Amino acid sequence: MKKILLIFISLSILSCSKEETQTEKTSVVTGNQITLTDLQIKNSGIESKNLDKLDIANKIFLNGQVDVPPQTMASVSAPSGGYVKVSRFMPGNFVQKGQTLAVLENPELVQLQQDYLLAKSNLQYAQQDYSRQKDLNANKASSDKVTQKAFNDSNNQNITMKATAQKLAAMGINPSTLNANNIRRTFAVISPISGYVSSVNVNIGQYVSPMDKMFDVVNTGDLHLALKVFEKDLNKISVGQKVFAYTNQDPTKKYEARVFIIGKDFTPDRSVLVHCHFANENLALIPGTFMNAEIETNAQKALAIPDEAIVTWEEKQYIFEEIKPKTYKMFPVNIGNSENGFTELLNFSAENAKKKFVTKGAYQLLMSLKNVEE
Repeated sequence: MKKILLIFISLSILSCSKEETQTEKTSVVTGNQITLTDLQIKNSGIESKNLDKLDIANKIFLNGQVDVPPQTMASVSAPSGGYVKVSRFMPGNFVQKGQTLAVLENPELVQLQQDYLLAKSNLQYAQQDYSRQKDLNANKASSDKVTQKAFNDSNNQNITMKATAQKLAAMGINPSTLNANNIRRTFAVISPISGYVSSVNVNIGQYVSPMDKMFDVVNTGDLHLALKVFEKDLNKISVGQKVFAYTNQDPTKKYEARVFIIGKDFTPDRSVLVHCHFANENLALIPGTFMNAEIETNAQKALAIPDEAIVTWEEKQYIFEEIKPKTYKMFPVNIGNSENGFTELLNFSAENAKKKFVTKGAYQLLMSLKNVEE
C-alpha cells in the first residue's frame, strides 16, 4: 500500500512539473511584442501604469578648469640683473609674503650705493651753500645769478639722492640705514604674496635680467572654477546657480560650487567664461586641473518614467507599452534629463499619456524577446 502511495505522489509531482514547464513556455512572440502568462508576469515582477508629469530639472553639461584670481598669482623677476648666488625653494614649497626666494650678486649694485651716498653728502654741502648765498644775496653781497645756481645745485642733488634711494629700495636695500661700512653687492629677490611655488626657472650661477621670470607663486586659498559656456546655453545661466563639478579621474566625487561671475564678452569660439566659487574652500585641487560640470537650470513639467523602465537595444532606447492585458510591445523613445530616479521622455506625444507602459520588469521583457529570437 505504501509503495502504491509513493508511486502516486511521484507521478503527481512529475505531472505538476511538466505542467509548470509547459505553462512557462506558453509566451508568444510576434515581431517586437510578446504575450506572457500570469505566472510569467508574476515571476518577472512586471508592473504597468499611465505615466505622470514630473518636475525634471534641465541640466547643462560644461567643461573648464580650476583657476585662481589674478591677484593670487605672481610671476617673480629680479628688479635688476645679476648672477644667482642662492636659490632656496623647489616647486611645491610654501612661502610667506616677503620671504627671500633667491639672492643675486651684481657688482653694479656697489656703484648704485656709492652714487646714493655721494648724492646725500653733496646735498648737505649744496644746501649749506645755498643757505649762505641766500644770506649774502639778501645783504647785496652776492648776485642773483650765483644764488640761483646754488639753489639749482641743491635741488639737483636732492633729486639724484631720492631717485637713487628708490632704486635701492626696489632691490631690498634700506637707504636710511646705508652707510660706507655696510655697502654690499648682493640683493634678495622676495615673494610678493604667500602661496606655493609652482615653478622655478633659475640655477645657481645663472645670470638673470629683469625680463626673466625666476619663480611662479600661486595662492590656492581662493580657488574657483572657470567654465566655458556656449552662446546657445548662456541665457540659462544666472548668478547663484548650483554647479556640481568632477574630474575625469574620479567622476563619482562631486565638488559643489555656485556661479558668481558671468563673462561679458565672447571668445572666438562663441563661448563665455563663467566663474564659480567652490562651496568647500579647503580643496586639494591644483590650478589648471581640467573638470567637467553640471548646472541645473529651472525645472519643468515633463512626462517621465522610472530609469529602470528604459532598456537599450542595438544602441537605441525603448520602453514597453502594454497594448492589451499580458501583451507588451517595444516602444522607441528619446530620453532627456534624469533626476531622482526618473528620466524625461522627449518628443512624447500627449496621446501616449493615456497608454499604459511597463514601469517594472522591462529588462526581463527584453531578455524574453531576445532569448526567443535567438
